Amino acid sequence: MTLSRHYLILVPAASLALWPAAVLAAGPGAGVEQSLNLAWVLVAGFLVMFMQLGFAMLETGFTRAKNAVNTMAMNLAIYPIGLIGFFLVGYGLMLGGVGQYASLGSAAIAHHELTLHLGGRSFGLVGLTKFGLLSVAGDPGSMAMFLFAVVFMDTAATIPTGAMAERWKFSAFFIYGLFMSMLLYPLYGNWVWGGGWLAQLGVNFGLGHGEVDFAGSSVVHMTGGVTALAGTLVLGPRIGKFRRDRTIGAMPGHNLPMAVAGTLILAFGWFGFNCGSTFAASDSRIALIAVNTMLSSAAGALCALMAMWVRYGRPDIAITCNGLLGGLVAVTAPCAFVSPWAALLIGIVAGLITDWSVIMLERHLHVDDPVGAIAVHGVCGLWGALAVGIFADGSYGAGWNGVAGSVRGLLFGDAGQFVAQLIGVGVNLIVIFTLALLFFTIVERTIGNRVAAEVEWSGLDTLEMGSDAYPRS
Repeated sequence: MTLSRHYLILVPAASLALWPAAVLAAGPGAGVEQSLNLAWVLVAGFLVMFMQLGFAMLETGFTRAKNAVNTMAMNLAIYPIGLIGFFLVGYGLMLGGVGQYASLGSAAIAHHELTLHLGGRSFGLVGLTKFGLLSVAGDPGSMAMFLFAVVFMDTAATIPTGAMAERWKFSAFFIYGLFMSMLLYPLYGNWVWGGGWLAQLGVNFGLGHGEVDFAGSSVVHMTGGVTALAGTLVLGPRIGKFRRDRTIGAMPGHNLPMAVAGTLILAFGWFGFNCGSTFAASDSRIALIAVNTMLSSAAGALCALMAMWVRYGRPDIAITCNGLLGGLVAVTAPCAFVSPWAALLIGIVAGLITDWSVIMLERHLHVDDPVGAIAVHGVCGLWGALAVGIFADGSYGAGWNGVAGSVRGLLFGDAGQFVAQLIGVGVNLIVIFTLALLFFTIVERTIGNRVAAEVEWSGLDTLEMGSDAYPRS
């Protein structure tokens, strides 16, 4: 998902003069091609929606049996909560400034971006149309884009449910779902994918093509991971996790096979995530994107497995799952811009930093994350965004974000692109973390984020949800 590409236009109409000529031309058979592209985006969106089952199984498998219903319930409820919030407000804030979806057969549509003008430059801040889909309900391209965008948002919103599992009050979680879908995710999404100021760093300041994130390492995964970090800091660790004698209490998940199955479902759905972000079945880059996705995930899994095997003398399958997911998260931003060798290297680094960050967060920073979501999505998402600025080889992305030429990273002659990526992840760390921390602090001082101690001891299933995953006969 991105701001501009060969087949899809996601820029304000004022930037029409900067669009690649190849995008504006509609040759013979364009109607058939656009119909194929429309179906491609919808099917890819269905695959991403299927990932919700993978998240539910992964997170539930990594948590204890007494909290299985609660963990499953959050993964179920975040979908309708987030969908309605994004429908009412979030989609408009994120993509309200987008004027056309050319690859999907969309004509020019009503759009408006709240823009700050300084020194002869324009800085997009937030979209101001398309709320409730009222102005675009008759446009099939907009409908397909809403479906695709909302399942991406749902992925970001799901990430904190794993990091904050086993002690998060369901009412507080419910409010969080609205906050994430209606404000937090759309805000950063607009800045990168909706014509906002981070995407305009190239046009305004000559920093490569502005921040480039093909399918969401920063927009989706880092946003979810950073939000999860803020939430866990306010929520605090589970009872018994960090003891007074400085030992760390072991709280293993109750169903590792379920977690492995969830991981493989996520890996399958990720093809919709990355390949679908071409928004065009006619884009031959799809094949390379799919191969890069597989290579990075495999490298991440093997490196995580081997690192733990060497460190502790036995393989750790839970960490292997997270290494595979870390490789997927890391390659999500650069998958269309890099060669297979670079995707392999990106996955290797992701597997190693997954191991390192899980240990660092738990043992040294005393952050209690039952599923490793902050490491997988936050840290590896940051690495993936930076990888664009390092390994993009100039073979793809002509005209991206209104900048002539293809996307090149530091190793291929464009240091400005790396600077743009640095700014992008820095803004994510500062703005998303601050807003999330403020939100969770307000909730803490009003209704509270955490269940009572006796509920946590007994398990959230019985006292919070009123049902058990594994009732005793």
